[in-house]
Amino acid sequence: MESAASAPDSGMAAAPAPAPATDSKPFRPDEVRIILESLQQPAVFLNMVSDWPALRWTIEHLSQVLHGKELTFRMGKRKTNKAPQFETHCDYIQATLQEFLVWLHGETSSSPGPFGPFPRSQYWAYADYKYIAVTFEDNAELFQDVIWSDFGFPGRDGRESTLWIGSEAANTPCHLDSYGCNLVFQVQGRKRWHLFPPEDTSFLYPTRIPYEESSVFSSVNIVNPDLERFPRFSRVRPYVVTLSAGEVLFVPRHWWHYVESLDPVTISINSWIELGEDDEARVGEALTRTVVCALKSTDHSTDTASWLNATEDAVTSYESNLRYVNLALQACLGKAKTSPPGSREGRGQWTHASPAQPKKRKGDPGAGGQRDLAEPRDANDANVCFGPNLVPVRQEEAAASAEVIVSGDHPADSSLEANQQNLHCQPNPASGDGTPMSTDELINCLVHPDVIHLMTEILLDRHRTH
Repeated sequence: MESAASAPDSGMAAAPAPAPATDSKPFRPDEVRIILESLQQPAVFLNMVSDWPALRWTIEHLSQVLHGKELTFRMGKRKTNKAPQFETHCDYIQATLQEFLVWLHGETSSSPGPFGPFPRSQYWAYADYKYIAVTFEDNAELFQDVIWSDFGFPGRDGRESTLWIGSEAANTPCHLDSYGCNLVFQVQGRKRWHLFPPEDTSFLYPTRIPYEESSVFSSVNIVNPDLERFPRFSRVRPYVVTLSAGEVLFVPRHWWHYVESLDPVTISINSWIELGEDDEARVGEALTRTVVCALKSTDHSTDTASWLNATEDAVTSYESNLRYVNLALQACLGKAKTSPPGSREGRGQWTHASPAQPKKRKGDPGAGGQRDLAEPRDANDANVCFGPNLVPVRQEEAAASAEVIVSGDHPADSSLEANQQNLHCQPNPASGDGTPMSTDELINCLVHPDVIHLMTEILLDRHRTH
């Protein structure tokens, strides 16, 4: 589905100047907050950011603001083979936005600059996951250009946001975020989002290799899947939307997503919103880090760069990881003790403290990929008034039909074979009968989202009784 309120963006054309602030927005901040607390599926907000100064953050404008400042660009190949292109498979360069613009205009053939080895016909570039608080530390006044208070989060602005600048075909591997939910503001160009509900986790073959704190990746190239190797992927229920400039996408907790840039240049700003359930999730993520680092540190057959994502500083020691587990455990239990009975800071509810922090990575105790299926996914959506200014992201019709056909094929017994299928550990394509499993295969079983969820519950239960 493509939201129809915005005309297709040319990608490199300047965005329209923001309109003067008015009271004509379709929803008040308190109304948006209620909507977000009720939504159980992705949805697009329209006509909510027309007065945001950040609408002026086109590539030309940012190149002037950040004049001479180098950013890290991830360089990926324009290819369509059946393996996902993880960050560990990409090259990285340091370049300015001016150099990026030169490359976009095809003027690098005579320049030995950082983009020189990467012909635009063969590569895409992505300056992804840039903390605005760091990127614009010398231009702090720009933090106010992002006004998340319009969505019911007073005081939240660019300091709690991240910036993404990409060329056509730039993409983020299919993954779920372990913490919170996500608001995404499209500034320039268009991006296509492929989303999958948490219930589809086993069909997406979750993996923690490459390892990145707070992200669970899919082993499947979702735009060109290898159904012989990953047959259960045929059961997924994709929700697809093309996000255009001036639109804001809401991604609920633990929804999988693959994002691809459609125009010559795309710019977006997002903010992760913490939930009360994240306290427990951080325990699971700390457990995951402990297991992954312990096993991979003893596997001398691979180098660190092949399994540790570029977003991570280094492999942390067992002692450090155990400390993370204890800190996350104490924080979770302490939060439970101080929260009054019936508090909305319980499982799955919003954190009502100060503005939430950005998605945490690089060593902070974090979340595993656990799923809370106690409440049906669409239970609260009946309370949401969809209309011209709030558009639900719809499930693709073809995928829906395919799902109905195979829906009766779920394992029904509690046998070992059925449970193994449910966990769906990543198969080892190189091994046959009698061949020892790989370290990665073992890791993907030990830190499968369902296993980590169970481990977290057992650990919390043991400490609650002491």
